[in-house]
Amino acid sequence: MDSNRRDFLKILAGAGLGSLPTGWPGGALADVTSLPGYPNQYGVLVDTTVCIGCRRCEWACKEANKLPNQQSLKEYEKDQGAFRTIRRTHADTFTVVNRFDNPRDSAKPIYVKKQCMHCYEPGCASSCFVKAFTKRPEGAVTYDASLCVGCRYCMAACPFDIPAYQYDNAFTPEVTKCNFCFEKIRQQGGVPACAAICPVETMTFGKRTDLIDLAHKKIRDNPGRYVNHVYGEGEVGGTSWLYLSGVPFNMIGFRTDLGTVPIPTYSKPFLSLVSPVFIVIPALAMGVYSFKKRRDQLAEDEVRKALEKKEKK
Repeated sequence: MDSNRRDFLKILAGAGLGSLPTGWPGGALADVTSLPGYPNQYGVLVDTTVCIGCRRCEWACKEANKLPNQQSLKEYEKDQGAFRTIRRTHADTFTVVNRFDNPRDSAKPIYVKKQCMHCYEPGCASSCFVKAFTKRPEGAVTYDASLCVGCRYCMAACPFDIPAYQYDNAFTPEVTKCNFCFEKIRQQGGVPACAAICPVETMTFGKRTDLIDLAHKKIRDNPGRYVNHVYGEGEVGGTSWLYLSGVPFNMIGFRTDLGTVPIPTYSKPFLSLVSPVFIVIPALAMGVYSFKKRRDQLAEDEVRKALEKKEKK
């Protein structure tokens, strides 16, 4: 039980009960709401007019992140059942490919890959008071589970509905999402696993500024092929993942009501005024619940073992 107590105290400490951040509410919170992007960051340009829906990127993502995977690569390519519904990412799946009807040609559906957009100024990081999220110079938005207290404010702050929560283990909560294969791209020549495996070059990896130039060149050089917009160039201040489409983006699952103002601009006034008690109480409640749940589970295990011993006698 000692390890459980330590985990519980860790949650409380992360929530700030041991010692509140210096200068609350104007100190530590101000740091996480000032998140300028990096001009030389990397990105990926996704051309939805090219994707064939093979789902190799899904398989590669699971392999690279050591996520539960019950299918082989060939099974992924053959499995059309995944397209029966519009899927979102979740705790064990950081990227998904969805299928949409093509108003131009019903015989050629449109396939769209979805993952964390790795915003230029990420809302998840600005809403996280323990700084579990970090915007990296390379463009990735990474997550440190050791700091997370499970408040899930990041899930509410994300305009793309990406961060997922591992509900199966409440005592050691963890938010999951695509990390842009950060360890790969921080090394010279590294490419995200999904982009590397794509057989038709749907995804182009490179410097974000170069990708924006490439996207606009494609639009200019192929009149009628694309709508005149690069999704992610300006949405919520810009994202590392950029998209081209042959049909309006709202027809293929993209939000078109986001505007160009970064999410931290909206969250900063709230975070700078909110009393620490409103942040600490949810984390404390979660810790108490988790501790009680673990205690009850241990008690049930003891009863089960006692009954098993009795039956053996």
